[in-house]
Amino acid sequence: MIVYPAIDLRAGVAVRLMHGRFDQVTAYDTNPAARLAGFVASGAQWAHIVDLDGAEAGRAVQHGLIGELAGAIDIRIQSGGGVRSADDVQALLDAGVSRVVVGSLAVSAPDTVAGWLERFGPERLTLAIDVRADGTRWVPSLKGWTQAADIDLWAALDRYPTGTAKHLLVTDVGRDGALTGPNLELLTEIMLRRPDLKVQASGGVSSLDDLKAARAIGCDGAIIGRAIYEGRFTVDEAVAVQ
Repeated sequence: MIVYPAIDLRAGVAVRLMHGRFDQVTAYDTNPAARLAGFVASGAQWAHIVDLDGAEAGRAVQHGLIGELAGAIDIRIQSGGGVRSADDVQALLDAGVSRVVVGSLAVSAPDTVAGWLERFGPERLTLAIDVRADGTRWVPSLKGWTQAADIDLWAALDRYPTGTAKHLLVTDVGRDGALTGPNLELLTEIMLRRPDLKVQASGGVSSLDDLKAARAIGCDGAIIGRAIYEGRFTVDEAVAVQ
């Protein structure tokens, strides 16, 4: 299992949101480059970087900074936020990002994203679907978690038949930034329904036991954010789990 320490960028600063709400922001770092270099020193081989400004605005905002980080620091970067066109994908890849995360459009414009998967290859893209519980359904959240999709998670995944996509990142928004543990039941159901996808757990990781549990159920990766910023465990310890 790959551990992805995360940097969520807002106005060039590393922050974390609570439950995906832009009015509940905690700022941690004014120097994301130093934070990323620290990940490398701790043994991380990948990092997950999100342009929160881009996710909120619906256009690339921090992609220039993300490109600078990718070019300056020897670590593979998975990055997204504000990706709205093939040019956005190409720009991030050209800047040195290893894998581009496609969020809202993966749900709202599947035909477009299917074209990107064919053009760039499924190894270079991660479909990111952020979901909230709506009764018995899991409903994707769109546009920086400000809107709800008109279909559920399973219908969204059905738009990507076996063989078209490879990497899937799923965030239970209700757990994001809350340190309540990942939604293992949901992740397990996804992997049972779609064994062809490499699933990354996101939202709620609070302990090394959470990482071990995600690995035990078969997750290919896990995003870690607030827990490392608040000292619940170190990146070194997390890397040892993977």
